[in-house]
Amino acid sequence: MAQRYSGKFSPNAANTAGNQHDGFKDAKRSRAGGRVNLLFLAPLPLIWKAFTSPPLEMMQFLIALGALILAAWMTREGLIAQEAFEARKVARRPALPRKILGSALTATGLAIAGFAGHGPLEALVFAALGGALHSFSFGLDPLKNKGLEGHDQYQSDRVARAVEDAESHLQAMSRAIERAGDRALERRVSSFQATARELFRTVEEDPRDLSAARRYLGVYLLGAKDATVKFADLYSRTDDAQARADYEALLDDLEQNFAARTQKLMLDDRGDLTIEIDVLRERLAQEGLRSNV
Repeated sequence: MAQRYSGKFSPNAANTAGNQHDGFKDAKRSRAGGRVNLLFLAPLPLIWKAFTSPPLEMMQFLIALGALILAAWMTREGLIAQEAFEARKVARRPALPRKILGSALTATGLAIAGFAGHGPLEALVFAALGGALHSFSFGLDPLKNKGLEGHDQYQSDRVARAVEDAESHLQAMSRAIERAGDRALERRVSSFQATARELFRTVEEDPRDLSAARRYLGVYLLGAKDATVKFADLYSRTDDAQARADYEALLDDLEQNFAARTQKLMLDDRGDLTIEIDVLRERLAQEGLRSNV
């Protein structure tokens, strides 16, 4: 009887144990692809145009090509930053408006190409159309902070900075584990990252929880990142089974501790709410009013 082949690098290798760690269960397709990838391909005909033109025009076409490739890169980075902004409940607006810069670079590149190939009037038309269509297609960068209203500004800023640093550790883990060349481990790391982000969201909802979670967002994630980097370097060279088992055990411990801390913070918040409701009921009773809270 034919049997499905399964091995360490098989796509479903992580599912053989009951699919207990599904790191992609809440994953969404990134918007930093598709149309953005076309932006990298669209200006490539300028290479042919450049090397079939006189020297001065060749230089102009090459400058236009560089501007358009840079615009595509800035647009992609802007979409990635926007996805991270939208995924968080508390976030500061991006310091660098990458998509807006992408629109400006697109307009600049098309203006230079239009001037080299036709003239100043065509350059203006290309620039206006290119910049407008780029902004219409990809939108603008977030221009306001998110979720910082209604909280102490100092505490909200501390939370935003702490979560940004924690996210940088998670992203470094993703880059490192890719070097190991093991899809099952990538899913396992993604599962831990999802658990860690639940803690991030809990802290963002109540900035007062930052003190209780600071060690998790800082020291523990930094240690997890460093361990991942060292493991990936070792495993990519040796395929050491014991090192792999030790690393998975570390992820298990981290995930359990992060989940427990998230649960404790949620229970503490619920306890604070109960206390406030009891105080409100007492106040209403003292005022001689009937409480329906």
